[in-house]
Amino acid sequence: MLNDICALESLAKTYLDGLYEGDIKKLGSVFLPTSALTQVADGKVSITPCETWLERVGSRPSPKSSGLERDDHILSIDVVGPSLAHLKIKCAIPPRYFTDLLSCLKVDGRWQVAQKVFMTETR
Repeated sequence: MLNDICALESLAKTYLDGLYEGDIKKLGSVFLPTSALTQVADGKVSITPCETWLERVGSRPSPKSSGLERDDHILSIDVVGPSLAHLKIKCAIPPRYFTDLLSCLKVDGRWQVAQKVFMTETR
């Protein structure tokens, strides 16, 4: 299990680095091609294919290029079984603050994000 936790920490670091840098190759490397992002916006469930989200990330200024301080944390890693894990992550692109729940699957010996469910707060 220690190897899985280390691999999931690495996945989370790559994910957070990709978000901060706006590096869609890094971000894309941790997601399964079939993954999607789900949130509730204005009282309605919104589901975005990962590919569409990556295009959005790539078209906006990154927090790093905008000179924003990095503010992200891995809150928890829960290995549920040999091929299922759950990550809880906090990150910020001020004035928006995100809580991300990443459902991960181990496919062909590699952990990847199968689904991202998230919420956004504005401060």
